[in-house]
Amino acid sequence: MKLLLDENLPPRLADVLQSEFSGSIHVHSCGLGSADDEAIWEYARREGFTIVSKDSDFQERSVCAAARRRSSGCASQIHRRARSQHGFVALFP
Repeated sequence: MKLLLDENLPPRLADVLQSEFSGSIHVHSCGLGSADDEAIWEYARREGFTIVSKDSDFQERSVCAAARRRSSGCASQIHRRARSQHGFVALFP
């Protein structure tokens, strides 16, 4: 799973996540640093990324999309794996 980190998360977090989530990047590294949510969402969809953000707009968008697809959310899976493997979650409140 590749993660696309939103601008409200530190860019260095993408490096920390590489061992568990290879190919993960920060929005600044793909030219989306000041892009609106729609542009970030479309980029993530097109390129196969899962968005990680503190922004509740993405969560709402994800819930709506998941309801349409009837798929389970993966945010809790990312959180569980990250906590168990790295303990970095506490470093980035």
